[in-house]
Amino acid sequence: MNEFELIHRYFNNSNQDSSVIHGIGDDAAIIKPSKNYDLVMSVDTLLEDVHFPSTMPPQDIGYRCVAVNISDMAAMGAIPRWLTLALSLPEYNEKWLERFSIGLFTALEEYKVTLVGGDTTSGKQLTLTASITGEVKSDSAITRAGASVGDLIFITGTIGDAAAGLGLIGDTEDSSEDEKFLIERFARPSARSHIGQALVNIASAAIDVSDGLFADTKKLLDASLVGGFININDIPFSRSLINLFSQKERQQYALNGGDDYELLFTVPATKIHELDKIKNTAGISITQIGAVSEADGLECILDNKKIEYDHGGYLHFS
Repeated sequence: MNEFELIHRYFNNSNQDSSVIHGIGDDAAIIKPSKNYDLVMSVDTLLEDVHFPSTMPPQDIGYRCVAVNISDMAAMGAIPRWLTLALSLPEYNEKWLERFSIGLFTALEEYKVTLVGGDTTSGKQLTLTASITGEVKSDSAITRAGASVGDLIFITGTIGDAAAGLGLIGDTEDSSEDEKFLIERFARPSARSHIGQALVNIASAAIDVSDGLFADTKKLLDASLVGGFININDIPFSRSLINLFSQKERQQYALNGGDDYELLFTVPATKIHELDKIKNTAGISITQIGAVSEADGLECILDNKKIEYDHGGYLHFS
């Protein structure tokens, strides 16, 4: 099967929205952005045995490669709209591609995103590169650089689940319900798209937690040229993580584990009442875990005491 037959068979989705003037099958896609909206673009590359284990089911790989890109849109407050996918395959495997495309389109349909193009090549290592484009009302995008001293720091959902789940991936036949929950949190992360969009004009800065809570909080504070603190006792943990791991293990998974794709964001004290409205309809927890301060960098507090903690999260080429 050649490249064009492969694309037509597994990735040519006819369910395009009206914004797609010309989609899959040409040299490039043509899309029509909404009036008075800015375009927001991001790209992620996922490598087998680097970003996901080779033993992971292909439908989960397909779902995950979409969700992690949606999460970038959520952090900017953008509506995800169009995706392109470059797929490098070590071999043609019909069964694998069928299952991968099912997971891919499951996520695309869930988040109402259209696949508008891409590329397929043969390579030594399974590699997925997805590029997503979204929209946000003009001059309304949330960035990492808007936090100010006095803002409060919040996190959606629970933290540490995905890192714990990654270590549990294997033979899920004998996994407990708690183990299955944590594995699912890694394999099929929930991009908080609806919350990110609701935070426009409320959050002063935001980032999605992909490299660990400590590292990503520090990225946000550094981009905003401010300091701050995290209260480790306030980090929200899932019941499954609590059931399976000690307090110290939970804290380590949360602070430097990564892959949760929850939203970390700052809100000025004057807009907390607006955030409360979002909390009431979010469907997931939103927890205050710290604040922006005049501190030098990021401090961690445990049991009302400052502790020494320094971890840069996952770094490529380190």
